[in-house]
Amino acid sequence: MNSKLFFSKQQFSIALIWLFHVSGLVGIIYSDASWFIKATPVNLLLSFVLLMINTTWSRKTLVLVLLCFITGMFAEIIGVHYGFLFGAYSYGDALGIKFLDVPLLIGVNWCILVFITGFIASFFVTGLWSRTLLGVFLMLFLDLVIEPVAPVLDFWTFESGIASFHNYFGWAVVALPLQFVFHKYTPKMDGPFPFHLFILQFLFFTILLLKINSLGI
Repeated sequence: MNSKLFFSKQQFSIALIWLFHVSGLVGIIYSDASWFIKATPVNLLLSFVLLMINTTWSRKTLVLVLLCFITGMFAEIIGVHYGFLFGAYSYGDALGIKFLDVPLLIGVNWCILVFITGFIASFFVTGLWSRTLLGVFLMLFLDLVIEPVAPVLDFWTFESGIASFHNYFGWAVVALPLQFVFHKYTPKMDGPFPFHLFILQFLFFTILLLKINSLGI
């Protein structure tokens, strides 16, 4: 009975994130783009809640979530105000409520990215440093497709217009210790949920990028 309940929870969670991501993508491309972009916070929060629901909880898991959120927010606040971590950039209004000019959802997004890439890395390789480095690589890979779309969606904008090597180096610097702690703590999740969320994030921003390029935006 417990096994059946667990898998039904996984399947329901996966179905929900596919529904929200595909609906958002179709809405942005073919319908009222501004309305669906404003709904981005709901999508991010839903993804985070479902990710946490499907993670086996312990004191270490709670510490890791707080560490990812606080570290991510701290790094972004420094980045926005001083520019030396990621380059000179600022956040738009699409991601909702801000603290010191950084949306609170950015801290949530750092948690999401660390957890899903960490779980995926744990599936493919063994060894603390192998998993850590693969997790960092997967985070950077995803950021590569997010960055060109972010200004169009009013997420954030770099003063130079595009994210430079500076941004990706800064991401790696922040992601490395978070991935290291993740794999030291080894939180548990059985099932394919992290893979689905990673694939959806990649498809969502890649398809939008292709659409933007086709329109010459």
